[in-house]
Amino acid sequence: MEIKSNAFKNGQNIPKKYTCEGEDISPDLSWSGFPSGTKSFVIIVDDPDAPIGTFNHWVVYDIPSSITSLPEGLEKKSEVLGGIKQGKNDFGKVGWGGPCPPRGHGTHRYFFKIKALSVEKLGLPAGATKSQVLKAIEGKVLAEAEFYGTYSR
Repeated sequence: MEIKSNAFKNGQNIPKKYTCEGEDISPDLSWSGFPSGTKSFVIIVDDPDAPIGTFNHWVVYDIPSSITSLPEGLEKKSEVLGGIKQGKNDFGKVGWGGPCPPRGHGTHRYFFKIKALSVEKLGLPAGATKSQVLKAIEGKVLAEAEFYGTYSR
């Protein structure tokens, strides 16, 4: 399974447009190579280099298996594109929260993780947290993939 973006390549710098210093919009994502039997996807974006511990930037869930990409600039609403749910990030807001590391804190890595699931819906309301989503997918992950981008201020 593979996940990627046209905005930047694996291991490369995330353009300012997608960060708190730019438009703070989500990059486009696309994925392929998931196993047959996949019924939905979950996407989680987090930064393990944050001073307070891993910081969650985006949670998207209940993505039907018929969808294999998300457009740039997904609306920051709890439900988008006909029922895809977005959770609360660690900024306390729903939807994408772009990279915004402390100034002078070095380069941070932002991991874009996708998980193919054996269920169509997680049974969670829109606005769930990363920990709620991770608990709900236990035992339901068929495959996963990730890539990362970097950013510093």
